[in-house]
Amino acid sequence: MKLDKVDIELVRLLQEDCKKTTKQYADALHLSKTAVYERIRRLERNGVITQYTAMVDKEKVGRDFMVLCQIRLVQHTKENVLKFEREVLQLQEVSECFHVGGDYDYILKIFVKDMKSYREFMVTKLTAIANIGNTQSSFVINEVKNTPSVHIGG
Repeated sequence: MKLDKVDIELVRLLQEDCKKTTKQYADALHLSKTAVYERIRRLERNGVITQYTAMVDKEKVGRDFMVLCQIRLVQHTKENVLKFEREVLQLQEVSECFHVGGDYDYILKIFVKDMKSYREFMVTKLTAIANIGNTQSSFVINEVKNTPSVHIGG
């Protein structure tokens, strides 16, 4: 789908705050409410906008200990890869999982309460997954930038 300048600006506004009214977006874009409504629906229909979500303050919910865990599988058969991915999808502590190239096969973004919780997660859940050969954990000291937004402008 080809996005024009108005679509790009509308997506930017929605990524910034998707709780505004159609009228507020229309005012910002100098369009009618109907035109903005139709654009939003078209963006959703065409899969440009895939979902809306709420950002949660991790500290306020007691999940501000962030770990980036690199995982290397023992064997890279299709069955092992798919089995690992299915099992990771079931781990609530894992917010993101990336299949990557390089020294490791996967990078997991994990949120838990503290180091003790992370150890418990590693021992009882993560290392219980078959075919994991090696893990390396990095503990986040400070989030310098964290945004769910994707820049789509020029």
